[in-house]
Amino acid sequence: MRPNRFTSSRRRLALAAVAVGVLCLLETSTASAFFTPESGGSPNADKIDTLYKLILAVAVVVFVGVEGALFYCLWKFKAKKGAVAAQIHGNTRLEIGWTVGAAVILVVLAGFTFAALPGIRNPQNTGPNGYQTANGVLTAGTTKRLPPNGKSLNIDVNGQQYVWRFTYPDKTPNTTLDNPFSYEELVVPVDTAITLDIRAQDVAHSWWIPKLGGKFDAIPGYTNHTWFRIPAKLAGQSFTGQCAELCGRNHANMIARVKAVTATQFEQFLADQKTNTEAADKAAAVARKAFEKTLSTNQSATP
Repeated sequence: MRPNRFTSSRRRLALAAVAVGVLCLLETSTASAFFTPESGGSPNADKIDTLYKLILAVAVVVFVGVEGALFYCLWKFKAKKGAVAAQIHGNTRLEIGWTVGAAVILVVLAGFTFAALPGIRNPQNTGPNGYQTANGVLTAGTTKRLPPNGKSLNIDVNGQQYVWRFTYPDKTPNTTLDNPFSYEELVVPVDTAITLDIRAQDVAHSWWIPKLGGKFDAIPGYTNHTWFRIPAKLAGQSFTGQCAELCGRNHANMIARVKAVTATQFEQFLADQKTNTEAADKAAAVARKAFEKTLSTNQSATP
């Protein structure tokens, strides 16, 4: 017997869906976070990934169990075409059992989640190879969390259309020069507790470096906080991300990058930033004077 057109169309549609799914998996095979969050750059990101995988494993078991029971019942108790469905009053023990089972699963997952949250939210102390932040450490407040020893390298993250500006604390303050800063690339020392003050200058943005933790909104008039600590073995590596909140026409260009360096390299970076900024300010002052002189000469020559 030849299959009808409807059956053939369904088969073609199913084969097309499978082909599209396989292509999507192949296209994303290089992404390390297709099914789970990215991790490997900071302890808080690792804990987020571990918690996610635990919940995913339980969800897969529940899904397979429920769908397996459903298909088994469809096959086992199928009736002939035209038959009248049997009137079933239910099984009280079975209904109570799956209700209690679901509640127990939710309680267990909630317990694991609340047990893991402190390790995700609270920063860790700087390690022995980290940048020693003896001075300039901000005190704890109602919204800001610091490591147990109260010391962290605090960096201001300011979202602007369409760039991130990073302002670093100055270990050797100079009253004639502002704190060192950089754009797009945040340079941090490894094995160091990094706390971030995240804010926005104009519209809402979102700070997101996937391998270093979750997303944090940058909202005008409000300061958000997060932290990370990159292991010493990852010195020299960079972690990329971008603004995760639609903030205007050039939102896609608002990228961010975190570069991990040693403590010695970080101190050299701060010194270079201060030197370069000071040189740029002097050059701008010279150019401004030259422009004002030219403007004054032109105005004097005008009849």
